[in-house]
Amino acid sequence: MAWRNRLRAGIAVGSAAILLAACAPGEVEGDQEAPDEPVEVDEFDPAEHAGETLNYVYFTDGPDEQATRDIIADFEAEYDVSVNLEILPYADLVTSVQARLSGGDAPDVVRLTGLSDFRLDLLDLRPYLGEEYADEFLAGPMSGALGPDGEILAVPSDLTLNGPFINLDMFDEAGVEVPDVDDPWTWEEMVDAANEVRDATGAPYAFAMDKSGHRLSTILSQYGTALVADGEAVLDVDAAVDALSPLVDMMDEDVMSRDFWLGAGSRYEGANEMFLAQDVPVYLSGNWQVGQFAANADFEWAAAPNPCAVECGGFPGGKYMAAFDASDNPALAAEFIRYVNSAENQEPFVAAGGFLPTRADLADDGVDFPDRQEDMDIFLADLVRTPDIGYAANGDPAFGGSADELISELDQVVAGNKDLPDAMADLRESVESLIDELH
Repeated sequence: MAWRNRLRAGIAVGSAAILLAACAPGEVEGDQEAPDEPVEVDEFDPAEHAGETLNYVYFTDGPDEQATRDIIADFEAEYDVSVNLEILPYADLVTSVQARLSGGDAPDVVRLTGLSDFRLDLLDLRPYLGEEYADEFLAGPMSGALGPDGEILAVPSDLTLNGPFINLDMFDEAGVEVPDVDDPWTWEEMVDAANEVRDATGAPYAFAMDKSGHRLSTILSQYGTALVADGEAVLDVDAAVDALSPLVDMMDEDVMSRDFWLGAGSRYEGANEMFLAQDVPVYLSGNWQVGQFAANADFEWAAAPNPCAVECGGFPGGKYMAAFDASDNPALAAEFIRYVNSAENQEPFVAAGGFLPTRADLADDGVDFPDRQEDMDIFLADLVRTPDIGYAANGDPAFGGSADELISELDQVVAGNKDLPDAMADLRESVESLIDELH
């Protein structure tokens, strides 16, 4: 299909800058010395591991859980081992795993949205999977999993893209047109449409989004800026003010829930329940919600193209599978990661979860989703429109901390303690300090 060719081409172009950014600051890629010898790969012998147990710490977006359990069951049967699947709320994942590491009780394998919190604790997978294993995956998602010397610290298990959903029943009742995938709406047009639908239907709110620095980075990207990229603070303060002003205005006017935003505190909070309750006609989240909405929504809905400002498209993300260096069984942990992320297993996993594939072969061949193919095609079309800086930003080690600072500063604005220009200027300084600490 045409979108599959666009998907591969778009990710390949966006990945080029990221691969160059893998060099340390001040170094030129051509000046780096190649290692004297390639990393030696240990041959995995299943018979040596029969009867052993792995602990896999996991968080779920919903429909992916059963797909994961099915893959685990096949792995257990084929290798004669046991996998203890420990499911945690996403909001508790980092602190829980950090506590286990501090207590000497490291899990073997973990599902993560980024590596920054654990980078120094992760197992280099090259001695188990080989240096060429990284080539099986798209360069953009894979770039965030590599260490400074080419270590494979994780494997990207799925690719996501932020974007809006709309309640088609509410839009139809209000007589408001929905945007066309080939002609996305502007931010002003989206806000106007959301307000018009709210007024016509009596919904409590016009717009909702997850409380997430990653989701906010979608808006920054659409206004031509980002928090970090290539080891530097790149935030354009004026552009950030323009980007976030619509959110601040909507919360001031109570057409976006101020209580929801502030009530979540500093923690991530999803607004999917507000959308499912039909309290809001437009909801900014991402493609991982497709499966959940298909199963739980009792109204007509659809994914919509991201609004355009200076740029179009969304902001990329995804999940990683990683093993810890302190694992009692690193060889089996690495083999489990390889098994789960084979083409045979990644395809049903991403299809069930409503994710996008990270493997190069699946990006070439495409994934047939069990339903809502048109919605997934909208995300795929937006993936091609997504600016290259999104991959560099999301994969930067400073992104997680910078995203937390973004949430904190916006909270101050919404609470009435700062004005937006001052908050974004302070954010820029905080991001610069964070990068200095990392280097």
